[in-house]
Amino acid sequence: MRLRLFLLTAVLVLGLTSRTYAQGCALCYTTASAVGAAAQRSLNWGIFALLVPALALFLSVMILLYRRAISSTA
Repeated sequence: MRLRLFLLTAVLVLGLTSRTYAQGCALCYTTASAVGAAAQRSLNWGIFALLVPALALFLSVMILLYRRAISSTA
């Protein structure tokens, strides 16, 4: 239960900050703003598609390490 609460809090805190939405790269910003709305939407979906597997792998490893730590202390 505490792990779920921690993960939810971390996602909300990281998701609400303005710097998580962009790195601030001038080249990326000008390229993305020069294309139309459909291309911007496609770019957002592409970034999301690349984020999901990496995030799933990271969370899986973290959960595995957490369970291992809990089982070794019990």
